[in-house]
Amino acid sequence: MRRRRLGKQGPEISVVGFGAWEAGGTAWGPNESDATVIDAMQAGLDAGIDWIDTAEVYGDGESERLVGKAVAGRRDEVTIASKVAPSPEGSGFRPEQVEAACDASLGRLETDRLDLYQLHWRDETDVPVEDTWAAMSELQDAGKVRAIGVSNFDRDLIERCLAIRHVDSLQQEFSMLDRQHADLIRWCGEQGIGVVSYGPLAYGLLTGAITHETTFAPDDWRSRAQDDGPFADLEGSLAAVDALRPISERLGCTLAQLALAWNARQPGVTAAIAGSRNADHVRVNAGAGEVELDGATLEELDRLLG
Repeated sequence: MRRRRLGKQGPEISVVGFGAWEAGGTAWGPNESDATVIDAMQAGLDAGIDWIDTAEVYGDGESERLVGKAVAGRRDEVTIASKVAPSPEGSGFRPEQVEAACDASLGRLETDRLDLYQLHWRDETDVPVEDTWAAMSELQDAGKVRAIGVSNFDRDLIERCLAIRHVDSLQQEFSMLDRQHADLIRWCGEQGIGVVSYGPLAYGLLTGAITHETTFAPDDWRSRAQDDGPFADLEGSLAAVDALRPISERLGCTLAQLALAWNARQPGVTAAIAGSRNADHVRVNAGAGEVELDGATLEELDRLLG
């Protein structure tokens, strides 16, 4: 598994990380048992994935609790990233709320520090981002968090944060089927800001397992995603996936591994987040960290993707 430094001063992490959104359970259909979810996380760690991304809003803290159980006994081997969200969904972005949220996350994770703490998405209330970022900086100074980052922020918000303290990372949606933030991601790389991409498998589309006939459980968010992202043009997305199959077969890798390896090679991207509650799927995802894509293959993929 290849590893890279997150930005100019963040931790070194594997190019594939474990995303614990699904571990929260509430948006992905019927819940799996705690043991099954923990087994999936530990399978990833055993396969070379050395960081897990979670958040306070994933399953109302359930994801963080399961991550804490999964890393028990091997905490020093794992980089843990979590997030605080604005109210009303999360704890809120006022300075005192950010500090309380961090303490609550540390408690659920059963750890004394977060390796990366992130603002989950922009706040739509009247809390200035400068106040929130100053609070994040204070958490870093206090040693509660080692690196601080943002998620789903635009360039303007990032620059406002940079005026106070360096932004270690941006977490942004990015995949072969959704490249709208490519310029922002490239710019972050130029600023020494690491980028961890989420949704690199287009929520299952780039695994090849979804077809026109696929149906999702009513409580799976994808059952309501026909007008959102890569599901908005399902015909085009599935056609692109079919065009990728010969390349993955030629390289001797799965479609998922090809999509993750491509993602990690894009300008500005440090690593890609891939989550699953299935241990076998996680092992396959981890294998993407060893897939080599040469220049000719990357150019071929660029032409195919348009």
